[in-house]
Amino acid sequence: MNNYKLTIQYDGGRYKGWQRLGDSDNTIQGKIENVLTELAGEKIEIIGSSRTDAGVHALAQTANFKMRKNATEEEVMQYLNRYLPNDISVIDVTLVQDRFHARYNAKDKNYVYKIWNEQYPHPFMRKYSMHVEDKLDIEKMREASNYFLGKHDFTSYSNAKSKKKSMVREIYSLEIHENEGFIEITVRGNGFLYNMVRKIVGTLIEVGLGVKEAAAIPSIIDSKERIQTGRMADAEGLFLKKVGF
Repeated sequence: MNNYKLTIQYDGGRYKGWQRLGDSDNTIQGKIENVLTELAGEKIEIIGSSRTDAGVHALAQTANFKMRKNATEEEVMQYLNRYLPNDISVIDVTLVQDRFHARYNAKDKNYVYKIWNEQYPHPFMRKYSMHVEDKLDIEKMREASNYFLGKHDFTSYSNAKSKKKSMVREIYSLEIHENEGFIEITVRGNGFLYNMVRKIVGTLIEVGLGVKEAAAIPSIIDSKERIQTGRMADAEGLFLKKVGF
């Protein structure tokens, strides 16, 4: 039995997220598994390192799968890219040790959120960024970002659908950069709850607009009340950037 590690890029705009759904074939995991099942001649299940939401993109999602058929890394990569939709690409295939597990072996996850912060819409990036028309105060957003660093119970920044036993996560870094109208928020942590990154970005946007004060964030976290976080940022601006092992 061979264990293959995949690195995958995808435009999540027309999919219902990464995770396979019983009532829909329109997921990233489902599309890849269908192709691999044809290649292997047996039912294949893949394990993703991060279950990205509907509409969210990936620059480097990691997954692994096992199959009995002997196929080279190049054969697997070529087959996948030949038959997958053109908004999903496999950019690397590596044979790994049997015990490698894309989810359990992940040490950190990196996401980047893109905001287009000009009065006019961006015609070419409208599917890959959130448009915020009013000017954001970057320095206030950076001040606010510091309150998210470290280990916290992020119940306030989860979704009601979250079924994790523990809501405690640790954020290692949160950086905000501005370049030619785009604001990029990069966050790295040991893991993220359902909708957590988009809710954090939503709070940072409200701080940048003067709707919330940066100093209010600790009380929002401590409250464990989801209603306190305000608007959740749109899905199209979020990218899974990298998974560390």
